[in-house]
Amino acid sequence: MSYLDSVRYLYALGNELRPGAKFGLERMQKVLDGLENPERGQRFIHVAGTNGKGSTCAMIANALRHAGYCTGLYTSPHLVEPTERIQIDGQPLTQQEFIRAFETVHAAAERLMEQGRLDAHPSYFETVTAMALVTFREKCDVAVLEVGLGGRLDATNVINPELCVITSISFDHESYLGNSVESIAAEKAGILKPGTPVVLARQPAQAEGVISERAHQVGSKIVRAADAPVSIVSATAHGAKFMVDGVPYECGLAGRHQVENATAAILACCEWGVEKRHIQAGVKDVTWPGRLELISRTPDFILDGAHNPAGAAALGAYIREFCSERPVWIVFGSMRDKAVEEMTGEIFPLADRVIVTKPNFPRALRPEAILAVAEHPDARIAQTIEEAIEMARSAPPDAAIFFTGSLFLVGEARGLLM
Repeated sequence: MSYLDSVRYLYALGNELRPGAKFGLERMQKVLDGLENPERGQRFIHVAGTNGKGSTCAMIANALRHAGYCTGLYTSPHLVEPTERIQIDGQPLTQQEFIRAFETVHAAAERLMEQGRLDAHPSYFETVTAMALVTFREKCDVAVLEVGLGGRLDATNVINPELCVITSISFDHESYLGNSVESIAAEKAGILKPGTPVVLARQPAQAEGVISERAHQVGSKIVRAADAPVSIVSATAHGAKFMVDGVPYECGLAGRHQVENATAAILACCEWGVEKRHIQAGVKDVTWPGRLELISRTPDFILDGAHNPAGAAALGAYIREFCSERPVWIVFGSMRDKAVEEMTGEIFPLADRVIVTKPNFPRALRPEAILAVAEHPDARIAQTIEEAIEMARSAPPDAAIFFTGSLFLVGEARGLLM
């Protein structure tokens, strides 16, 4: 099977957001049984949250790599290629490695279905999660896994981690996780395991109460970022210098909100026993594409995968702090299940021009539907990302142009711009 064949097959499986999708861990556990349980005996750090979990995972994994661990990293979604989801020591799987992992999991699923032990082939996300676990068993000392959706019923929740991390919780995927911060927090807290410590980023009081109760029930020690003295020394458009408990750090990711993610990553690495110098190096030279990523200059094209109100608010804060004296254009597209009116309300008022467009993805919202709920005095429509890029190239040379609203939009734009 070729790489393209494996990718096409995965896409045909559908994901957990499709209508009628079956949530739960039963199918995932059966697949892993058929693979001789690759999750057993491995060392894992499990990261859930609404915003910042990918950045936090990247910083933890990078610090562990600096400390000499062969480190796996599993995140979602990808931006350009599915191989990005499974990384070893900062490098995505090669296409051949991806094919081998896919064929291993696919063969096990086919065998289980033939035996009547599995009702259907695992979904895209379940399959790739199993591929990651098989790969990490063969190659890694420790792996950092990002939850895909929620936590309690997420396919990654089959692991028995040595450490859990929960980043900032806010509203997203309400139709699946519930319409209150408490219900969303309960789903995220579902990753906690008996006796496993959890690093908890700063949370709304309602979320912290739910997670603390769950931690008490399962006997998990809580390490709270709110209890760590943090001070920002300086912040620029490209990163920040800050102190955590008197130790200096420099974050290589842009935006003040990344200091909060870095703090959670630092505390997680400290809990793991990583030396401070390795943590400092891991936080400083981390890369995480598509998050306030400067992709080209004159004008500046900046990719930011903000896809919920909290993410849009963080982007808005960045624009106000670092772009207030220059023209700002926003290229925006979103999925149908997102809080578009709230997101656009955070960032459209900051833009001199808005270009609304549609990623090439089934759940994408039509540009006309976006403008039906989001007004702007200078709004243009581009029917494709490629057209939006061409329109954006006409911006003044000193402009900052933000591509945002969806990681699918960011990924498509990144593939066209690089």
